[in-house]
Amino acid sequence: MGSSLKGLWLIVLSGYPGSGKTMLAKRLVADHQYLARIGVDELRQMLFDEGFPCRDEFLVYSLIAEMRDVLLKKGYSVVIDSTAPDNVTRDFLLTSKFSLVNSLLVVLNVEKEILVERSLERFGAARPIEAYDKRWESPKGGTAIFKFKSNTQEEFEAYYARLKELLESETHPFRPEFQQRILTLKEIRKALKNFLKKRQ
Repeated sequence: MGSSLKGLWLIVLSGYPGSGKTMLAKRLVADHQYLARIGVDELRQMLFDEGFPCRDEFLVYSLIAEMRDVLLKKGYSVVIDSTAPDNVTRDFLLTSKFSLVNSLLVVLNVEKEILVERSLERFGAARPIEAYDKRWESPKGGTAIFKFKSNTQEEFEAYYARLKELLESETHPFRPEFQQRILTLKEIRKALKNFLKKRQ
C-alpha cells in the first residue's frame, strides 16, 4: 500500500458481469491507502439478500450516493463497483456535491465470447450477459473515460499499470478531458428515480 493517488478521485466502474470490475476495484483499494470501494451488488445482498433488481433499487442508489459523499468528505477517494450499464446511472454515480474531485468512468471491455464463457462458469448460464445486452448504452460524450481491457490476466495487468499511472500522475487535473462536469445533483437524482420506476 505504498502508492498514493494525486488528488481526490471518484471512479465509477462500468462493465458486464464477469468483465473484472470487482477484481479491479479490490486491487485499487489494496494498492492505495486512501481509496475506498463501494460494492453495489454486496449492498443489495446485505440489505435484501437479493440481486438486481432488488425490491428497492432507489434506496440502494440513495445509500451509495450518501456513502460516496461521506467518504469524499473524509478525504477518501472512492471506487464504485457497479455494472452501471446506462448513462443515467453513470451520471448519478459520477455526480458529487464536491467540486474538487477528479471524476473518471472506467469502462471494462471484454470480448462477448469470453464474457459468455465466464458467465457459464460462474452462473451456469449466459442469461446475465443477455440481460445486460438489453440495458447497455455506449458512454456519452463529455465524460472522462478510461477504457480497460481484461480479456486475459496479462491484458488486465497491462491496463491496470496504465490506470495506476494515471491516478498517481501529478498532471491529470490540468488535462481538459479530466475536468469535473457541471451537473446538478437534483437533476440526476430525479432522472435516476424516474429511470428506476420504469424498470420495476
